[in-house]
Amino acid sequence: MSKNNKGIVGVVGLGSMGLGMAQTLAASQFETLGFDLSEERRALAAKSGVTPVSTISELFEKSAFLVFSLPTAKDVAGVVNNHIGVLDARQGQKIVIIDTSTSEPDVSRELADKLAGLGHGFLDAPVSGGPAGAASGKLTMMIGGSDEDVAVAGPVIEAMSAKALHVGPSGAGNVAKLVNNLLAAAHMVTTSEGLKLAAAAGIDPEAALRVLNAASGRSMISEVHFPTWIMSDRFDSGFSMGLMRKDVRLASELAARTGAELPLADAVAKLWAGSTELNDTDDFTRMGAFKSAGK
Repeated sequence: MSKNNKGIVGVVGLGSMGLGMAQTLAASQFETLGFDLSEERRALAAKSGVTPVSTISELFEKSAFLVFSLPTAKDVAGVVNNHIGVLDARQGQKIVIIDTSTSEPDVSRELADKLAGLGHGFLDAPVSGGPAGAASGKLTMMIGGSDEDVAVAGPVIEAMSAKALHVGPSGAGNVAKLVNNLLAAAHMVTTSEGLKLAAAAGIDPEAALRVLNAASGRSMISEVHFPTWIMSDRFDSGFSMGLMRKDVRLASELAARTGAELPLADAVAKLWAGSTELNDTDDFTRMGAFKSAGK
């Protein structure tokens, strides 16, 4: 089958999420290029039909769409600003950047304005669904940006996601993702405490979890994360403590800037920041681990 003729897609960052997205795009018949600092990650991508490149510049020079999967807003801004010359030279050949990183709204707005001035597009499009969702093309994407850029990038977004929600203008996707992850962090703590209470009162935690998931106390954390990664003692969801701590911190900083009073969120943020027994490299599901008190 011939490759998709809608333009080359370049993926910047081939970590646990970026590699899955690149593989999905290649499987969807997009001509897909990929860059990562790790030679090992580039080699893994090559096994799935992704063409690895040795420099990010090559992606900017050849691609019609760029998908970013990077750790921080600073990294996103650095990649864009370091390649402004290439973007300037390609005026008249519109490039749309789809930034799936959990970035910061102000950074996304600044980059969107800068690229619009050069005739290009920038979408903040953070994702939910983890490495499994990235590898299967079943992510949920929450998108900020112009209607025009969302429409242009539609085929790429459709290939990567099961649900794509255009939340609003630039930065809106970032805000939605921070709200989502703040709630996920809270659900991890509250579900763990609920099961601790059940165990202390003599109820088997697995039985209590079945009740939660059949009643109004359920969440995706209780329905998916606890049975899959916590009750099984696997703790290998693919999302780290460091990344969740960063997202909770960014949500707290956003609340401070906007004047939103969030007393429970403040307590959740302190719990995640203060869990010194867990390293940033640990899986974030370890925050939900508990001992069956009273057994």
